Amino acid sequence: MFAISLGDDGAELRPLEPWQAEEYLAHLDRGRDYISRYVPLADVCHDLDSARAFLQRYAEKAATDTGRIYGIWTDGTLVGGVLFRTMDTGRGTAEAGCWLEPAAAGKGLVTRAARVIIDWAVEERGIHRVEWQASPLNTASINVAKRLGMTRDGLLRGNDVHRGVRGDTEIWSVLAPEWRAARAA
Repeated sequence: MFAISLGDDGAELRPLEPWQAEEYLAHLDRGRDYISRYVPLADVCHDLDSARAFLQRYAEKAATDTGRIYGIWTDGTLVGGVLFRTMDTGRGTAEAGCWLEPAAAGKGLVTRAARVIIDWAVEERGIHRVEWQASPLNTASINVAKRLGMTRDGLLRGNDVHRGVRGDTEIWSVLAPEWRAARAA
């Protein structure tokens, strides 16, 4: 397995695979309430079997080139991750996302990890548009989109149901030429 350094603080980005389900579940348990405020990961993975099945779905997405999931580790502990929830290389589109447990928040880990996977998607896979979706209430996620140089495309009103509550979704995106220009600057 590979690990990509995310900076001088020792944080690393690595693939998150089904054999790591126990570690993934322990991570979710540490941050379940915090993570599940906006992201359904913690609701989907409630025991070892469901965590393994979730990671297996992403292994299958990786095998079919329709998605990816990566963990963020600090000091050898899984503390969060980034993913391509969807990826369509034919259309040149992908939707990126993230999650963190509370102890890892505010350190720039998601921004650094998202830069790595967006670079890969644009430069290696030919993705033209990377999208970021977030609840308007999820200020931290919206701030990541801004730090990544994304543009707010709009608001999908009442399109999402999370924990029985209907809410809106902000759509942010960056296009490959914009990404390359920003990275060169």
